[in-house]
Amino acid sequence: MSEESYGITVLTGGVGPEREVSIASGTALTEALETDFRVDLIDLQMPSLPEELDPTSTVVFPVIHGTFGEDGVLQSMLEQNGFAYAGSKEEASRLCMDKSRAKKRVSQAGVRVSQDETFLDPSSVDAEKVCSALGDDLIIKPTNQGSSIALFAIRGSEELNEVLIQLEMGSWMIEKRIFGREVTVGLLDGKSMGVVEVIPEGGIYDYERKYSVGATEYCYPAAIDLETEQDLKKEAELAFEVCGCRDFARVDFMISHDGDPYFLEVNTLPGLTSTSLLPKSAACVGYDFNSLAKRLIDPAIDRFQNCIPFLQVK
Repeated sequence: MSEESYGITVLTGGVGPEREVSIASGTALTEALETDFRVDLIDLQMPSLPEELDPTSTVVFPVIHGTFGEDGVLQSMLEQNGFAYAGSKEEASRLCMDKSRAKKRVSQAGVRVSQDETFLDPSSVDAEKVCSALGDDLIIKPTNQGSSIALFAIRGSEELNEVLIQLEMGSWMIEKRIFGREVTVGLLDGKSMGVVEVIPEGGIYDYERKYSVGATEYCYPAAIDLETEQDLKKEAELAFEVCGCRDFARVDFMISHDGDPYFLEVNTLPGLTSTSLLPKSAACVGYDFNSLAKRLIDPAIDRFQNCIPFLQVK
């Protein structure tokens, strides 16, 4: 099948708090793919598929981070309507969007994780008991958002109570804070690429430091010893596998002062601008942004070409 007989549709924007980040990813990805394909960029402003999309003539690349992008809802819609699309399927997306569930899954596979507790109602949390169980140094974050949205670093029960009264009902996690080096590993088809170290001002990679120019330093490949690098890559691949991911992902870790890697989360639709972490990981193994973009969409194109005869019969 010639490339002229189908196009690529990049879905961007969305309805969640990461909308602007998603638009940046979608725009950058579209510009990169246009060197090889006919590409349509669609800004989704409602939690539904555009009526004009035709599964027999387009391959979909969803680049919506967080809500209605990484939580499995969009993937379910694409599956039900017969679309070939890039990235993980519904079940893996739903699992990895829930940081607590993902931690349990990879922990069962033998990957080291930090202790945590989850809650829905902030007023139900007993700060003294939490600090007794997890220690005084804590991280609070939503279990179901990305981009380090609403992330708090806390010391002691008094600060914990101060944060809890600011929070609304929702899905939240309190983690034992791991001090050390924050790193991330990008994966293509389940195989690890380079290790990227993230060095934010103040030691916390929150939303502001993630997206403010100059607020964070990146080292890629990370300056770590070979044994630690191999451990990280092995554990990233294991997390990808046991979470059921597909095509690509990014896995985040903290390396403690003792040198032990602790799994943080799997990002099934990570940022895809030329300065995002997945492209930095890919750059370590020789991909520029344009070649990476094509590599990311290739498996979905293969699925499209394999299923198109059946869609046409319908």
